[in-house]
Amino acid sequence: MSSATLAVPEKPFTPMPEAPFNPAPEAPFNPAPEAPFNPAPEAPFDPAPPESPPDPSAPEQPFDPIPLKADFVADLGLRIGHVHLKVANLDRSLAFWRDVLGLRETQRIGRQAAFLSAGGYHHHIALNTWESEGGRLPGVGATGLYHVALLYPDRATLARVLKRLVETGTALEGASDHGVSEALYLRDPDGNGVELYWDRAPADWPRDAAGGLAMVTRRLDLRALLAEAG
Repeated sequence: MSSATLAVPEKPFTPMPEAPFNPAPEAPFNPAPEAPFNPAPEAPFDPAPPESPPDPSAPEQPFDPIPLKADFVADLGLRIGHVHLKVANLDRSLAFWRDVLGLRETQRIGRQAAFLSAGGYHHHIALNTWESEGGRLPGVGATGLYHVALLYPDRATLARVLKRLVETGTALEGASDHGVSEALYLRDPDGNGVELYWDRAPADWPRDAAGGLAMVTRRLDLRALLAEAG
């Protein structure tokens, strides 16, 4: 995680009228049976099979997915605290992260930065235009952020978020059941990938014969999920 110095000189705000935020997708999500949703992502999750298949006759070993190779291990209490994104237009990004996804704006620094969170935390998502005002989307083949993942507490909450996306005409790029989780995929106005998901209980995670995780990518039934929104 990198930090930004708040004393950066303020730059003139450019509202970018030529590219206003428009949540209406060119091909809006339509759950009607005559236009079934195709959840196949362009780059689907691939859990990478082991180099050699497990030997069923071998004695069962405790699950240890990453052998210790260093004398320093991160504390078990470590977690990702927040993601700070460079954006081209602050108001356009706030219209997505705050107004569509419902994160609460906790602080604003002029017209250059904003901080948002859920549940009273100081911030989970930060947005700034310090180095990116009026910038263009990253090109195909560029390195950088693949997606930001927002974890919801249960399936019913994710269903309500899906309902919100449908109501606002926000386009989905994919929807998958990974065995360990169920996830929706979309992009913010700056082209950053966004995953919205909930986790199943660890006892229900799929595993292989050796006890390792066996995540998959299967089509998520959006009709069934939407039905739980109430």
